[in-house]
Amino acid sequence: MRRTGNKTIAVFVLAAACSASAASAPAERADRDKPVNIESDSMIADEVKKLATFEGKVVLTQGSLIIRADRIVVRQDNDGFQRGVATGNPASFRHKREGLGEYIDGEALRIEYDTRAERVEFFNSARLRRDSGDDIRGDYISYDARTERFTVKASNEASGSGREGRVRATIMPKKPDPQTPASPGTGRQD
Repeated sequence: MRRTGNKTIAVFVLAAACSASAASAPAERADRDKPVNIESDSMIADEVKKLATFEGKVVLTQGSLIIRADRIVVRQDNDGFQRGVATGNPASFRHKREGLGEYIDGEALRIEYDTRAERVEFFNSARLRRDSGDDIRGDYISYDARTERFTVKASNEASGSGREGRVRATIMPKKPDPQTPASPGTGRQD
């Protein structure tokens, strides 16, 4: 899984977007072949250290994917694997889910991705939402792409309201497919 140049950033961003749909369909596959466009107030790239830093109203787009952050830093190791960190107040992303016409929105104060471990983590005020109304909040959200394991944790510290931190999840009921025939006992009257 070697990536170089702008592909470094793309790997980080795609992983972040894919993590939001851990228990659902994958992110839009066609985005992987589209160019990465990055706008920021400044950029510093150090080829010797294999480090790229984008700062100031950073907007990264690739197909249907949009990442907004105050800062994005990507470091590549000697084997070509990357570790990326997006920070903001909050850092956010929006990405289309494969074949569903639905979007995933996510945010956290810090989002980290490690291509070697195939893991993305959201830290501090983490939130993931789908157009369907599903909404998950916690202080920490992690997705391991290898095992497809999704973890959400709350902070052990008390929140400003004086209550202990909690994970919050809203899962909307799935609407029946209108093309599926009614089964016995569904209330269908003839």
